[in-house]
Amino acid sequence: MDTPVLIVGAGPIGLALAGDLGFRGTACTLVERSDGQILQPKMDMVGIRTMEFCRRWGIVPWVESAGYNRAYPQDCAWVTSLTGHEFGREVFPAPQDEKCPAQSPQKRERCPQNFFDPVLRRFASQYPYVSLRYRTELIGFVEDEDGVLSTLRDLESGETFEIRSQYLVGTDGGASSVRQALGIAMSGEPTLTYTTNVVFRTENLEGLHHLRPAYRYIFIGPEGTWATLVAINGRDQWRFSLVGDDRMQTHSEEVMRAAIIRAVGKEFDFEILSLLPWVRRQLVADSYGTKRVFLAGDAAHLTSPTGGFGMNTGIQDAVNLSWKLAATIEGWGGPNLLGSYEAEMRPVAIRNVSEATGNLKRMLSPRVVSPGPEMFADTPEAEQKRREFGEAYTELMKREWFSIGIHLGYMFEGSPIVIPDGTPRPEDTVQTYTPTSRPGSRAPHVWLEPGKSILDLFGKEFVLLRFGEDAPSGDGLATEAAARGVPFRVVAIDNAEAAALYERRLVLVRPDGQVVWRDDAAPARPSEIIDAVRGIADGQALGIRSAA
Repeated sequence: MDTPVLIVGAGPIGLALAGDLGFRGTACTLVERSDGQILQPKMDMVGIRTMEFCRRWGIVPWVESAGYNRAYPQDCAWVTSLTGHEFGREVFPAPQDEKCPAQSPQKRERCPQNFFDPVLRRFASQYPYVSLRYRTELIGFVEDEDGVLSTLRDLESGETFEIRSQYLVGTDGGASSVRQALGIAMSGEPTLTYTTNVVFRTENLEGLHHLRPAYRYIFIGPEGTWATLVAINGRDQWRFSLVGDDRMQTHSEEVMRAAIIRAVGKEFDFEILSLLPWVRRQLVADSYGTKRVFLAGDAAHLTSPTGGFGMNTGIQDAVNLSWKLAATIEGWGGPNLLGSYEAEMRPVAIRNVSEATGNLKRMLSPRVVSPGPEMFADTPEAEQKRREFGEAYTELMKREWFSIGIHLGYMFEGSPIVIPDGTPRPEDTVQTYTPTSRPGSRAPHVWLEPGKSILDLFGKEFVLLRFGEDAPSGDGLATEAAARGVPFRVVAIDNAEAAALYERRLVLVRPDGQVVWRDDAAPARPSEIIDAVRGIADGQALGIRSAA
């Protein structure tokens, strides 16, 4: 093999996958047809779970210093125009002032793709066995029983060449050539809105209007919600989005300039840096791949950006798939391991893209129940109507702004490598998140000492947590893991808060930080536990037998 893993597409998902493989000591090659420059950042919020992965990788300081003005307020406001009337706003602190929630050692971070991609590129590039090749495109590939033979082209020289790999991962976006070559369809809503983005630069936009600064403005006119404006760097660059409907339309630069002036409410000088028409979609791939070829990120799921779930769901794809690829390449992962990738991540994608579409519908709801022209007059009666409308809209939009349950509360229900304990599945909530160590869930955070989270124990191996001095030793599990070459360690936790949170005296956490098994007693047949979590046996069947 020329490389164990060939990754096609160097957006944030491909870079994160390459970096996480490097973090695990697994060699890979990443190819990208562009030069990596980002003119239109597709995301700007790094979610709390993604930041927990960044903590694991040791790159949180890189994210925080990537370039966004962390002193810039993060309010979201709904307005007629910047020089007009404000209906309402949700107040958020600047990134430098926001506190971590009780459920995590990290918090979400504002880091648009033009800043975040270079961070991930730096992360992946630090590993000598990770090869990044830009201006290189995939021409085609052939999968056989033992691997994948890919044909690529160097776009600088025009030379074509072949790479043989054990596995291929398509992280090549919504128009994924890998997905198309596999003939995998996508299900859902192919067209939510036709939208046109403009990134523009202007000095001191805040000086042009009387409103308090905000990270995001939503513009509402007599026709309803028609545009948004987002601070791209918290200084002089902004992304303006003219939100259409499901009718195809293409806007010229002249039309976009007029729309930006309408949103601001006055003529002003600005420079258009890039213009991009695009389509909001709600789609999930019907399959996440084959035995040796996989999809991740936008190649597997396309979502409205309302809520900031797209890239963050893709990063979960990358981390979920990475340790399974590494385990299989190293020889200790069984056939159910890579098979569990789709079983675990596709339901999460369906959940997340559906929630994002709900957020879009709430944002566009003034189109359904129009504010009416009387709300835009300069009268006390109109002001009262605007206040009432703004309060209702603010309450409606809270579901998008407060979504910790989406980011941390996902569960891998029914996964073949998770051993259920018979407890009922908790309610899947959006705005709240109750930590649990129930198998299939993210292992919950608790501070073990100042600056050290229990999450800092997870990453490269299975970790068996022992709570209390009288907890079973875990020696049987450790012995069986060692016999099978499974990276494994036992950690004794002397912390009453952690013991109460984790609920059982023994809790087994896999390399990506998800709980796979828990009990108060040592297993009678520890080999069955190890074989299930490494993909040799069926964890679901084992859980049913154990409960019986």
